[in-house]
Amino acid sequence: MTTRMETVTVSDGTFDLTVWLPDAPETPRPGILLVQEVFGVGPYIRAVAEDLAALGYVVAAPDLFWRQHRNWAADHDDAGLQASMALVGQYDFPRGVLDCQASLDVLRGLPEVAGQPVGALGFCFGGSMTFFLGAQGNPDAVVSFYGSVVPDSAALLDKISVPTLMHFGGDDPYIAREDIAKVEAAAEGKPHVELHVQEDAGHAFHNRMAPAFHHPEAAARAWRLTEEFLGRVLPV
Repeated sequence: MTTRMETVTVSDGTFDLTVWLPDAPETPRPGILLVQEVFGVGPYIRAVAEDLAALGYVVAAPDLFWRQHRNWAADHDDAGLQASMALVGQYDFPRGVLDCQASLDVLRGLPEVAGQPVGALGFCFGGSMTFFLGAQGNPDAVVSFYGSVVPDSAALLDKISVPTLMHFGGDDPYIAREDIAKVEAAAEGKPHVELHVQEDAGHAFHNRMAPAFHHPEAAARAWRLTEEFLGRVLPV
């Protein structure tokens, strides 16, 4: 597996897009835009990118905090969380969705992708961003892990027409179970929307680099569902 850096250009500047290529990509492969959690494009997101590239996807992770702090990669501890949440508190979400769309366009235009479908997958902050991107942009599939602002924006599911997979933790201190129920209700009657709640898990349960959050069993179950979903909607 190899990596390289691409540049995304938007109206007010440029930012980095790290790309991971699967081994022996002789033919174009589907792409996945991997959208960071609050800790940035750090070791965890890079590890997930390698997991996805090992499945055969061309993966690209944009540096979404570039306007505030380029190439943000915080430690997975209390100090790192507080500093990251401070950045999120100042974040311009509408601009961020446009950044994601611009990144998706760059990924879609790579020669290693060349006409293949491109999905978007995000965690936490990124889970919200991929949800918004599905409603406002043009990914071919959406995977959203515990996006904190998704419940209050559940009505946007009416605007998402592509295959969509959402994961939540039923014991999430940041997303109340009754708020997840709002998303479950909004997803009813939408055959292209799949929603799973790991009732024994909290927030960021997939993050293997954050001992305070990681729930290995729930992470394994959710990732297995994710691989099955990607295999159906973005076959390699």
